[in-house]
Amino acid sequence: MAVLKVKFTKTKRDKLAQILWILNWVSVVSGIILFSLGLFLKIEIKKRNEVMAKGDINSVPNMLISVGVIACIINFLGGKICYDCSDANKFSRWKLVMLPYIVCTFCFTFCILLGALMCYTMRNELEESLYLGLRDAIKFYKDTDIPGRCFLKKTVDMLQIGFQCCGNNGFRDWFEVQWVSARYLNMASKEVLDRLKSNVDGKFLVDGVPFSCCNPSSPRPCIQYQLTNNSAHYNYDFLTEELNIWVKGCREALLDYYTAIMRSIGIAALLIWLFELSVLTGVRYLQTAMKNVLLLGDLDGESDGWLLENSFVETAKYNINIIKNLGKANQISTVSGMNDPNIDVQNTDCGKNNVTTKSIPAA
Repeated sequence: MAVLKVKFTKTKRDKLAQILWILNWVSVVSGIILFSLGLFLKIEIKKRNEVMAKGDINSVPNMLISVGVIACIINFLGGKICYDCSDANKFSRWKLVMLPYIVCTFCFTFCILLGALMCYTMRNELEESLYLGLRDAIKFYKDTDIPGRCFLKKTVDMLQIGFQCCGNNGFRDWFEVQWVSARYLNMASKEVLDRLKSNVDGKFLVDGVPFSCCNPSSPRPCIQYQLTNNSAHYNYDFLTEELNIWVKGCREALLDYYTAIMRSIGIAALLIWLFELSVLTGVRYLQTAMKNVLLLGDLDGESDGWLLENSFVETAKYNINIIKNLGKANQISTVSGMNDPNIDVQNTDCGKNNVTTKSIPAA
């Protein structure tokens, strides 16, 4: 029994073909939107790839870009097919193409759904990439004279100012690394030498943060050095007083920023998926209705259209049997008594007992 069978008159078929022609052109626009969203996300990630570790974080924008391009091509072809389906004579040229086209479009719509879901599952990979990238960027913050790292100081400073954050997990991350370049340290100072000697690795560690961590909205001048020393500042208690530096870590700030972008892109992709699925359903009805009207031979008469010719269970069993029989195509058939020619063949005994001896004439 057909699933969701609908009866179509010639007028309904023509209207359905015209509506689908328009919707396919709208789908071309949706493909451009998907492409643009993927390109936007890729650019946003590339802007801050200096503070991101290399990984699979570009898989989502690449998926959206690819799906967007494919959407434009498939829906452009679909518009041409639907336009020709308004005429039964023109439909005959697409009759063999329609079913493969519907199957390919179904796989394509599944890719849109996959891309939308990936937008919501990308958070863990992005968080790990940001954690490792920011850790290395803070570690090499002081290397302003080393090629390949000289830009990291500016990158981190602009990041902390722009996103109002400090450090990787927080401002205390700066306490664990030497972020002041050795060229700016006075090696004749006893305080500097004592700090270098007190550290096992010989690093100049301070309980301070770069200037980019300062909050300009704070009424008090920025306290960026000796943050944990209450006696170094007047009327100051770092445990109770609200610090005038950014407390939020840059990893959390960037993660929130990208999560908001991917959530919006995911919602847009889901809406496009639902729209493409509705267009695909209409194309399936048009294909079956036009196929049946050709079988009936009355081009102006009524015809049935459906999503599946048989029930879901029967369709699934049929497709499973096709898959099972794919590997048996090259095997020798034993149907209708066509047996293997090498089976049940009597062997010839070439022994001496079966050989007829001729008498030898006497001399």
